[in-house]
Amino acid sequence: MGRVTGKVAIVTGGASNPGLGRTTALTLGREGASVVVTDVNLEGAEKTAAEIRAAGGNAIAMAQDVTNESRWQEIIATTVSTYGKLDILVNNAGIAVLKTIADLTLADFQRQIDVNLTSVFLGCKYGMVQMKKNGGGTIVNLSSVAGLVGMATCGAYSASKGGVRLMTKVIAVEGGADNIRCNSVHPGVIWTNMQAAAVAGQGRQQPETGQMRIPLGRVGQPEDIANCILYLSSDESNYVTGAEFTVDAGMTAI
Repeated sequence: MGRVTGKVAIVTGGASNPGLGRTTALTLGREGASVVVTDVNLEGAEKTAAEIRAAGGNAIAMAQDVTNESRWQEIIATTVSTYGKLDILVNNAGIAVLKTIADLTLADFQRQIDVNLTSVFLGCKYGMVQMKKNGGGTIVNLSSVAGLVGMATCGAYSASKGGVRLMTKVIAVEGGADNIRCNSVHPGVIWTNMQAAAVAGQGRQQPETGQMRIPLGRVGQPEDIANCILYLSSDESNYVTGAEFTVDAGMTAI
């Protein structure tokens, strides 16, 4: 029996390959969850869902702009009509515009807040309503090490991810009476399409792990994050809420 057998999950931002959402969706599906994979890129989300089904799991894909409030309501309604409930919500979708504060435009800043933070608020708001009907559930919000410490060119990104960190704690406090847990995961340097784009923007093909001062000396893989999310999605973590899990190879320990 899988670690989340019988549970129903929504994973946002599940199209990008390699990506945290896609790998998380595949991991949850492999461990027995029925998964609703969402992304603005429906074709990519469907590829992820199809891979889950090909491995013998249950999954559907839905197009989603995570900043759209009514679409959140539709996603959750379809999840319940298809699978009967909602147990797990993984708020993964996000973007990064890496510019200094002086170079950031208001539009740059607001877009990152909308996609990275407002979307988490909306997902938690409507997810909690449904989970309360179920008798509980678990929410995992993707933050970042940039939500814990200051990093150059990450002004808007850090503001959004720091907001996710603290919103997570509020949701944990408010949701506890309804058996709703909420935790945040803070990835370090993980090799995803987003990381590859950031590195390419610096004129390199691989991150400089020495320059970034990563004690383990290597870049993480999406599976490193997905495994943490799996734990937080499972009953193994049923006494864990309001916590922040830093998965960064020791980067923020320095």
